[in-house]
Amino acid sequence: MRFSEWRTTAPTKDAVTPKVVGVLEPVLASLGAGRDPECWVVWGDDPSVRWTLFAPTAAGLVECAVRVNVPGEGPRVAAKLVRWPRVQIGDLAVEAQGGHRLVSTQVEGVVLRGVDAEADRVVLFVRRLLDAADGRWTGEEAGRPAAARREHPSAAGG
Repeated sequence: MRFSEWRTTAPTKDAVTPKVVGVLEPVLASLGAGRDPECWVVWGDDPSVRWTLFAPTAAGLVECAVRVNVPGEGPRVAAKLVRWPRVQIGDLAVEAQGGHRLVSTQVEGVVLRGVDAEADRVVLFVRRLLDAADGRWTGEEAGRPAAARREHPSAAGG
């Protein structure tokens, strides 16, 4: 899912106010993810206070720790680009019972889990991370589809 889609599913409107997004988007762009990247958001226990965003890029995984409202300062984003050889991805565990599926894993020490339809999205996201970590990057870079990068004359050496 793109960040814009995550914004519409936020558990609280305070988590993604225009001020928060205004601080986050330039950080994502400067680290190569683009302003509206494919990503995973971990809302956590209190998304009106803090949440985490992971966005894969060709160079590595962008991890953003978003503080929604730092007293006296407003929103704050602390981000880093973790190169693919250093990204920590835990085992992907799947449990099924009574027609339901539960999926869980860890990415950079943060637990990602989902049930049923969300489990499918977790699996796709983690498989994308595993592919990238193994050198099979097929995603987007700075908002441009991979096919567009391949078609660019400079990509062909010309």
